[in-house]
Parts: sequence; structure tokens; C-alpha cells
Amino acid sequence: MNLYTHNQKMDKHFGPMRFVFLCSFVFCLTLFLLDYLVVSDTQASNFNETEKTNHLENITIVNDNMDRCWGQYIYVYDLPGRFNEDLLKGCHSLMKWTDMCPYVSNSGLGHKISEKPNGKVMSEDSWYDTNQFTLEVIFHNIMKHYKCLTNDSSLASAIYVPYYAGLDVVQYLWDSNVSTRDASPKELVKWVAQQPQWKRKWGRDHFMAVGRISWDFRRKTDNESDWGTKFMFLPEATNMSFLPIESTQNPTQTQTQSQFSLLYDNEFSIPYPTYFHPSKDVEVFEWQKRMTRVKRPYLFSFVGAPRPNSNYSHFWYIRSEIIKQCQSSTSCKLLGKKYCHDPLSVMKVFQSSIFCLQPPGDSYTRRSTFDSILAGCIPVFFHPDSAYSQYLWHFPKNGSAYSVFIPEKDLVEEKGRPINETLSRIPMREVLALREQVVSLIPRIIYRHPNSRLRSLEDAFDIAVKGILERINKINVKDSVVGFGVNGDAQ
Repeated sequence: MNLYTHNQKMDKHFGPMRFVFLCSFVFCLTLFLLDYLVVSDTQASNFNETEKTNHLENITIVNDNMDRCWGQYIYVYDLPGRFNEDLLKGCHSLMKWTDMCPYVSNSGLGHKISEKPNGKVMSEDSWYDTNQFTLEVIFHNIMKHYKCLTNDSSLASAIYVPYYAGLDVVQYLWDSNVSTRDASPKELVKWVAQQPQWKRKWGRDHFMAVGRISWDFRRKTDNESDWGTKFMFLPEATNMSFLPIESTQNPTQTQTQSQFSLLYDNEFSIPYPTYFHPSKDVEVFEWQKRMTRVKRPYLFSFVGAPRPNSNYSHFWYIRSEIIKQCQSSTSCKLLGKKYCHDPLSVMKVFQSSIFCLQPPGDSYTRRSTFDSILAGCIPVFFHPDSAYSQYLWHFPKNGSAYSVFIPEKDLVEEKGRPINETLSRIPMREVLALREQVVSLIPRIIYRHPNSRLRSLEDAFDIAVKGILERINKINVKDSVVGFGVNGDAQ
């Protein structure tokens, strides 16, 4: 057999085998490539998912950092000094019969109270002789340390106007003509209305704290004999929100304990300042514990004097009746005019009493209400506007949860039950429940020291700021739905 013949035979034998081998190779190569592509695609997909996750995590971290103050930023106007700081410099002449300089010191807290050694009325620190009308100064100084201040007004949810309207007006309330009384308020709104921040929402995101009752700023006429200024009636002011110590009520409306309403919807009452301005949470906790355990030998007490010159004659009559009943009862402690402005005397009486009577005086509300709550004494009200329609952010909606209500008619009518009898009939378990609720309210009605921040507690300032931010947010939602014109009027 020659070589050629041999090769032909070999080709016939191996030809089919080469074909099978080639097909197998191509098939295996195809499977390998497909597997590689699948693995690569899976890895790429996993990589993309990882990148996406990392990106989302980064966004979340950024958002978390922003959300700490998002929706809570407040921008504070740097007002000309004549609207705040200059008033403090002229404190000697603010009021004719009272030198306000001691009271506006220490950021509006007043002089520090140093109780005698072994004193049992107050705790060791954080007590000041605070005047009831310095709220606007205290509020401003706490705001300087607010956690979410911003210098960028475009980020701000609210604009704070630190105008000391109460200290300004008190210079002219009693003997100046209406033009003099209205001069500063008109200058203030003119200045504010010229700011770029105002034009963003035409003042609907602006607010201010006021250290007097709002009635002092709602003069309806230009008669010289009419009371107060017309600050809150000025067109610019009607867009702003106000935080006074007492909101204006509708004097023509007959109200009951469960049916009441405010006359103006841009006023929100916040507590009068008390004597206690803690710097740490533990100070509050220790004081609450102390007020829970203190012995109270008197069933009820009254701190105050008659109001024969009150604008409301029935206020005077109620006070006179309360004083008469207290003087005739051995279970009542009375602290009259001579000592009713002395912090130690006031707190001592309230700490020794189970119930503290809080009738109207020059107006419906009293600073005494908050001093009594601070002392763990259950307030007794005679008119719903003394608390129930006022401090809606700071007090429970159910007034009977923390106080006792005695209708005025029970004091006026001859057949009315005496206060002593009414209070003595309250079961002890209810008394204890009321006191527990009162003591729990203490953090909500005090203003912390301006240079400090409470960690786990919300004080009166915190609650007021939260309330005003919620109100402005609702206004923003309404604006986005209704739409407003260039003057802030609904279109």
C-alpha cells in the first residue's frame, strides 16, 4: 500500500471524528462565553446596586443632617436699637412708679435670689426676681441660643421680630396722646415692611413675643381717653403672629367653660414668666419631686389685693368676696398687697396650700397662676378666660385635669356654696391626681435660663416655638392651595 492510499483511508476514518471534535469545541466555547457574560452581567448588576445603595445612603446621611433643623429654621431681624436694646438702656424712665433696671438685668430675669442659709422655700440655684412684664426680653435672649437659627432667611420657616413692644408702650400708656403712643409701632412696621424677608410672604411667616396683654395694643379709636396703641390693628401687623401673655377675648360673647373662642386668630397666649429659670434638666426633676412631697397645711390660699379701680366691676366684686371668705376661714392663707410681689413670700404661701385661688384682676389672666403651678398648688379658676381659652399650647385641653372651676355666679348668688365647702368635698384621690398633673406641667410653664438648653424637657419657649412653626406651616399649605396677591390678599 502506497502512502497516498494510506492517507485516503486515514481521511475516511478521522474525517467524521474531526467534525465531531470541531462541533464539540464550538459548543463548549459557546457555553463558556455565555457563562462569562452572565457572570459579568451579574457582577456589574451587583456593582451597580452597591453603588446605588451607597449613593442612597449618602443622600440619607445628608438629609438626616438637614432634617435636624429642616422646617425649624428661624431668622431673627437685627432691628434698629430704638426698638429693643435702647429701651433697656433707658430702663430708669420706662415706668414712672417702678425702676425697671433691676428687672431687665440678667437677660430679663432680674436679680438672682439668694435665700437665707438653710432656706426651705426655693432650691439652691436658678431663682430670680423676675418681673411679669419682661417676657419679650427673656424670649429674645433665649432665641439667641435657639438650636436652629439661620443667617440665610431663604432657609427660614419663620421670621422673628424682637421688638420690645410692651416696654415701649408702657412709657406712654397712661398720659400721652394717641400720636405719641402710636409712633414707635408705626415706625416698626414701616421698617419691617421694607425688608426683603417681608415681601416673600408679606409677613405671614413673621412673629413676635409680647410682654403685656394684647388689649394694650388694640385701641379701636383715636380718642385720647381710649386705652393703648393700635399696633395690632395696623395693616402690616394683621399678617403677623403674636405671642402675648394674654390674648384678647370677645367681651360681648357669653362663654362657658366648654364653649369659648378668641376674638383674633393671630394671637396665641404663652405663659407669664415665673421666678424659676433652670439650666439643667435635673434641677427641674428635683424641684418636681420636692413639690410632690411638700406638706400643705392650708386647704386653699389667695395671694393678691382688691381691685376697686378695675375696669370690670364684677372682677372687683369677686376678689372682694374671695378675700372675705379667706379671712373668715382658718383653712385659708391670705397674702395681701404688702408681700404679694415678694418671691419668697409668694412661693412659701403656694407651697403650703393644696388649692390656690386665681380670680381675674386687671384682666382675665394672672401671673400668679403660673407661680402656683410652679409650687405644685392646684389652681382654682372663676372664669374660663383665665386659662382654658388662653394657653392652648401649654395646658391640657381638659381643664378639669389640672384645675378646679368655680363659676362666678356661685360667689355672687346668696345660695352659692362657700369656697371652703366646695374644695373640702373633693375626694383625696382626685386631689392627688390633680396635683400630679399640676406638677407634671411645671416644665411647660417655665422659661429656662437664656444661656442654657434643656436636654430631655421642653420648656415654655420650646412649646411656643413649636406652636408658631406649626401655625406658619398651615398658613403655607393654605397659601399654596388658595394663592395670594401682592398684598397678601387671597385671589
